[in-house]
Amino acid sequence: MWSPEAIDGERDRTSAGPAVLLATVAEVSSSFGERFRVATFGESHGGGIGAVLDGCPPRLEISADEVQADLDRRRPGQSRLVTQRDEADRVEILSGVFEGQTLGTPIAMLVRNSDARSGAYDHLRDVYRPSHADFTTEAKYGIRNWQGGGRASARETIGRVAAGAIARKLLAVVEGIEVVGWVSSVHDIDATVDSDAVTLADVEAGPTRCPDGDAAARMETAIDQARKDGDSLGGVVTCVARGVPAGLGEPVFDKLDAALAGALMSLPATKGVEVGSGFAGSRMTGIQHNDPFVPGDPDPRTTTNHSGGIQGGISNGVDIVVRTAFKPTATISQVQDTVDRDGNTVELAARGRHDPCVLPRAVPMVEAMVLLVLADHWLRQRATDVL
Repeated sequence: MWSPEAIDGERDRTSAGPAVLLATVAEVSSSFGERFRVATFGESHGGGIGAVLDGCPPRLEISADEVQADLDRRRPGQSRLVTQRDEADRVEILSGVFEGQTLGTPIAMLVRNSDARSGAYDHLRDVYRPSHADFTTEAKYGIRNWQGGGRASARETIGRVAAGAIARKLLAVVEGIEVVGWVSSVHDIDATVDSDAVTLADVEAGPTRCPDGDAAARMETAIDQARKDGDSLGGVVTCVARGVPAGLGEPVFDKLDAALAGALMSLPATKGVEVGSGFAGSRMTGIQHNDPFVPGDPDPRTTTNHSGGIQGGISNGVDIVVRTAFKPTATISQVQDTVDRDGNTVELAARGRHDPCVLPRAVPMVEAMVLLVLADHWLRQRATDVL
């Protein structure tokens, strides 16, 4: 295992010159998808964040305003419950769209950082924050961007949400697919929501993005209190995809549920993903968990949906339901003991602007990853359809 001393030794060794650097180079995985391919770029406190989307079919009508609608749901400063970093997050479409339609060529999108305050992180140059990617990133690459976490920051998800907005339009046009996410729990507060009926308007009715009014009020109070205490809270985002046709998924190693789990686990602060009944299914019997078909239906549908719309790794035409668990935000203002690069004990009280709970802004991030997976697998299915 790497230690601070080993990292320093590697740093000294790689300073010898390009030949040694080539021997220690590591690949940074910043791309996603097979046919609907997305590569994201940028750091939290760099010049900007963006994405290049390749594989989108031509002649899809799309506008910057449609992309902006999802980015506005993700952006900071939208309520007192989230970080107060003042970013408009205005998207610029640099290529791939002409006269309001996609060209079939790579679509490059950029959001410029306008309110980065890198000086707020000066005290972290040589300090490893608890439960952040500071130590592990330096252990892997021998270098890290200590300004706001660099690529490990949730600000990286701007590119995903922008690309997801285009996937949303594509799937709505070609299949009528609708993807809606909401906050279903914060800390120990659980919402009661009918996943069959919840709408985007329901979700956007309040700053918590929880469509259960009573639970939303309690969540708001809890998040406010955590912020005042210099602490943070985690929770769960539930997401439903409606109108997904049967047949999407690539068994055995790229099952649709495996692809969704991998995509959602790639989001910052994610610690768990459930599809359908998830872990609760392990407490059921087979007769309780099996989803029987509706008798006499020429377009087979099931009467229950413990499978979460996926069986054998392939969509079955029923709503896909996934839940994503997010840990409490690692950056808190309470004093914690940590270490610096030399292993010395340091008292750390984080400064800067941070979310006391990531859940409200995580909803469009979860939706984006579900949309990107579905768009990719829809295109892959189109390539394998038999006449």
